[in-house]
Amino acid sequence: MADLPREALEDPTWERSGGRVKGRDGCRVPLPWTWSGPSFGFGAEGSWLPQPEYFGELSAEAQSGVAGSTLELYREALRLRRALGGDEGVEWVGSVEELSAGVLHFRRSTGWHSLSKLSAVPVPLPEGLEVVLASEPLDGGGCRRGPRSGCVERLR
Repeated sequence: MADLPREALEDPTWERSGGRVKGRDGCRVPLPWTWSGPSFGFGAEGSWLPQPEYFGELSAEAQSGVAGSTLELYREALRLRRALGGDEGVEWVGSVEELSAGVLHFRRSTGWHSLSKLSAVPVPLPEGLEVVLASEPLDGGGCRRGPRSGCVERLR
């Protein structure tokens, strides 16, 4: 979280830098598990760092069973990882063109591919692959125009 109040920051980096470098506090805000409560289900007491009011909407409780939610995307990714299995070998197969377009493309030893797009440039999907998971709807056969979209594909 980028908008923590200065008085809430506790990271040693913040202290050592005399308040010039924020440190990790934005990354240490407890994840929301429930819609409500003093720490959105993270514990009976309040959180050690402030959580915004909108956190309830992002909680595991709010996203469970909701198609298209981040929680369900990750659950499906984990299910696919188990199903597509294999050893942990990974091979980089991205081309210079893909990398220039902000695409990270690698292949697992069992043949499935992962493409992560880190730019707003539309990117066509490689031929001969079937999309089995995408973080956003596909746009005309390619990873969607939005930044930070990803696709997991396998050979047909």
